[in-house]
Amino acid sequence: MRRMLALALVCCSLAVIAPLAATAEDTPAAAAPAPAASSFQADLVGDLDEAMNHLLQLAEAMPADKFAWRPAEGVRSFAEVLGHVAAGYYAGAAKLGAPVPAGIDPRKAEEVTEKAAAIAALRAAVAHFEAAAKAVPTAALEERVELFGMDLNKRQVMLLMQGHGHEHTGQAIAYARMNGVVPPWSQPQPKSGG
Repeated sequence: MRRMLALALVCCSLAVIAPLAATAEDTPAAAAPAPAASSFQADLVGDLDEAMNHLLQLAEAMPADKFAWRPAEGVRSFAEVLGHVAAGYYAGAAKLGAPVPAGIDPRKAEEVTEKAAAIAALRAAVAHFEAAAKAVPTAALEERVELFGMDLNKRQVMLLMQGHGHEHTGQAIAYARMNGVVPPWSQPQPKSGG
């Protein structure tokens, strides 16, 4: 009985391996694609970069006179939302090991109300955070830090900042729509000829 079971396992293994071996022999090594290198940090930055590109496109599309617009008293204006996101990225980057650049005070980020300056400040903060996230060695992802009164590891800091970026991109979309601005990436595409 044991010999029958062993023979069956060998036959099943060969049945699975034989087609793979034949395929490998038929495909030259140069033609086989190499697996893409990936890491938690690279995946996170890729996702965050897409959200921040949307936020920056939206900021470019929003009229300058609407940067002071707020949906109600006591709620952040459009410019303040951009500054809030920028400040968060500097705080997160600092906890990942990248100090805030000289001459930048994240506590004053929400005070930047002029369109070009607000966009430039957000762009710089995003680039700073993304560089900090990419630089964290995988072995350091579990290192503990304190951020906004929370005890987190560096992976959790990155996830918190990723969620923060998505949250405020959604807020900015709502602000834009309330002001008649259609997000550039969701504009109707022209019909192809014919």
